[in-house]
Amino acid sequence: MRLAQAVIPGSGGSGEFAVFYFGPGGGGPADANIERWVGQMETQEKPKPETFETNGYKVTWVDVHGTLKASSMGMGPSTTQPDSRLFGAVVEGPGGPWFFKATGPNATMTPARDAFVAMLKSVRAK
Repeated sequence: MRLAQAVIPGSGGSGEFAVFYFGPGGGGPADANIERWVGQMETQEKPKPETFETNGYKVTWVDVHGTLKASSMGMGPSTTQPDSRLFGAVVEGPGGPWFFKATGPNATMTPARDAFVAMLKSVRAK
């Protein structure tokens, strides 16, 4: 399921980035994943997903700021993480979808936002 993972360095402490793939058509629809990711955060705002097309792929993504909730599923923090940020994206296209998720301290993730979006815009087939 987890194709790749990386650490996002930054002034607020390390963030985490992961790419997931469940096979063609697997992993559920974009809106359900966006809703699940938003539910992993306690936030005062209702984040609005953004959608764009790039290189023949449809990208739906969300940026959520708040408290990252503790996870009992083995992935994610074991305790709540205040002042965190989550970027989640679903990339739909031939052979997909692929799921991209990054979480970490707001001070680290906010400066990484443009790089996350640039990475999504660079998605293309081999």
